[in-house]
Amino acid sequence: MSILKQIATYLYLRKKDEDTPNSSFVKYMHGINRISILLFIFAIIVIIIKLVIKK
Repeated sequence: MSILKQIATYLYLRKKDEDTPNSSFVKYMHGINRISILLFIFAIIVIIIKLVIKK
């Protein structure tokens, strides 16, 4: 599975695969990954805004 498809699945942009295991640990892992991706996107946006305002 490509990285972009996995990110889309984490962020609910794509329907999840029915063949994947459905345990609570997998749900926790996906939740933590979702939080980290959103924080990363937020940080990139803040950095871009700071660079634009500085110039």
